[in-house]
Amino acid sequence: MKEKIKNFIKKNYKAIICIVCLIGFLILAENIFEKEMEFLDNSGYHIVSHYLISESFTPIAIFITNLGGTFFSIALTVILFIVIKNKKVPLTIFINLCCAIILNILLKNIVQRPRPIGFRLIEETGYSFPSGHSMVSMAFYGYLIYLIYKNVKNKYWKWLGIIGLSILIIAIGVSRIYLGVHYTSDVIAGFLVSIAYLIVFIKVTYNMTELNK
Repeated sequence: MKEKIKNFIKKNYKAIICIVCLIGFLILAENIFEKEMEFLDNSGYHIVSHYLISESFTPIAIFITNLGGTFFSIALTVILFIVIKNKKVPLTIFINLCCAIILNILLKNIVQRPRPIGFRLIEETGYSFPSGHSMVSMAFYGYLIYLIYKNVKNKYWKWLGIIGLSILIIAIGVSRIYLGVHYTSDVIAGFLVSIAYLIVFIKVTYNMTELNK
């Protein structure tokens, strides 16, 4: 029985991760509708504000948050179009970015959660849930992590790229809480739904992601 369960998990781990992430996202969304996220949101902001907020760190947080913005993502995609030989790969990167942005807009307009007030270090407009920067950075840089894992042969550069981009994704999410433009639950929800989306997107585009074809 245990062996069957192990084999099932091994065979279907991607689908399991996808389902778990979607369930987590839906739980967060439901709790927001029921206005029951105060503890998580306050705890997250308290940790970030207690350990990070300072005049010297704020410009760094703004720089990091801009790395998860649409402008920088589009600029990097254009560079990758020029650099990568197989044009199908940057095309999938561009499609992935567009899909993540559209999905975020749809979800924001369904939930319509107002942004935090009173602690903002920068100005932002639009709805709060889920965090657009968190969703886009997880989808965009997460896809780049997948491409690096699949195509880069040198183990040093492969893991340097994977670890570096993973840290960047987390840092972008934390920067949104730091700057007071998102609740903790916005960021977590953005990550969760983006992971689920990304698993599906990678499945669909699997045959288009060989860099050297």
